[in-house]
Amino acid sequence: MNFSRQALLGIGMIIGGSVMLYAMVQQIGDSSSEPTPTSAMIDKPSNEQETTQPLTTDIETEKRILAQKQKERAARVAEQEKRAQQFLTEQEAAEAEALAKARAESQQYVANSAPVVEDTENPEAAKDVAKDLTVQPRTDSELAADAKKISDAEKQKAAQAQQEAQHQAAIKEEAAANAKRLADSKKAVEAKKQAEAQALSAQKRVDAEAAKAKKEPPKSPSDYEVKRGDGLIKLARQYNMPVEVLAQANNVSPLASLQLGQNITIPSRAQVQRLEREAAAAEAKRQKEEALAKKTAEAKREAQQKLSEARKEVKETDAKGSFGVQVALANDQNRADDLVKKFQAAGYQVKTSRTSRGVRVVVGPERGKIAALALKDKINSDPKVNTTGAWVLYW
Repeated sequence: MNFSRQALLGIGMIIGGSVMLYAMVQQIGDSSSEPTPTSAMIDKPSNEQETTQPLTTDIETEKRILAQKQKERAARVAEQEKRAQQFLTEQEAAEAEALAKARAESQQYVANSAPVVEDTENPEAAKDVAKDLTVQPRTDSELAADAKKISDAEKQKAAQAQQEAQHQAAIKEEAAANAKRLADSKKAVEAKKQAEAQALSAQKRVDAEAAKAKKEPPKSPSDYEVKRGDGLIKLARQYNMPVEVLAQANNVSPLASLQLGQNITIPSRAQVQRLEREAAAAEAKRQKEEALAKKTAEAKREAQQKLSEARKEVKETDAKGSFGVQVALANDQNRADDLVKKFQAAGYQVKTSRTSRGVRVVVGPERGKIAALALKDKINSDPKVNTTGAWVLYW
């Protein structure tokens, strides 16, 4: 009776351990079938993919945005794969640990529950006890259930792997679509630029031909009646000629206004060329005269500066007499008076003296010969008096 009670107790504990092992396996299977953070993390980028930002008109900006999105997605996918692998590793470790623990508990229970059979006891009873305590092999239904659980876990892993592959494929498809849209946008921009360039070139040719036909001067002089809004500048541009040439052909100022109904002459091409040459020659002459006047003015300033410096350097020992600059020897007093007026108007101090050869016109006097020589250089370079024959006179 005691032996039967112990046998029943051992069988009960074996059954309880099996039930506990089955419950743990079932709990692990349920936890693996629940949505993992990985799947949630996988779904999040898919939601973000639904709100695809529109392409920008700037190709370089679109390229940078696309590259940044691809980097972010690759980082998220790598993180998801890492977490999924870690979860699978932890799950397998937990399953192995639970199975090992169940086996250890079962073996410990069998070891603790085995009765000590003495040699004097009935061998048949010992065989029965050993038979009762022997762990019976698992049935086909239990093996099939375990295989089904393992198959379901493998299917779940395969489904997760397939979902991850689909997610990766979706990312690649979106990247390819973005690249295609970017290439199409670039092609469209280039085509638009090329079309605009061709249209602009064609318009320039048309404008050039129209301008050439419109702005060609006539072969012979022609009369033109002034209309509302006409002016010398407008007509000069219309017939492709300088406004000065058109004004010179009509004996008016380039700034003159035209009256409505007024008749003006449009010069021919030959007249325009001749007037342009004359204008160029007049401009060259004017520039030459300005350069000469500038040079003369500079020479005059230098002569005046030398005269001032010479007057400062004169010493009392140099002034043994008076020095002057004779500028002319007139035949009579009237001619001498005219010269005096001209030199006085230029700012010089002038006096006359009669000689046997005529009336002498002298500028001065100056103290010292150095100052008189500087005064002579100034008079010879002064365009107001226009003389080059001045010379120093001592009296």
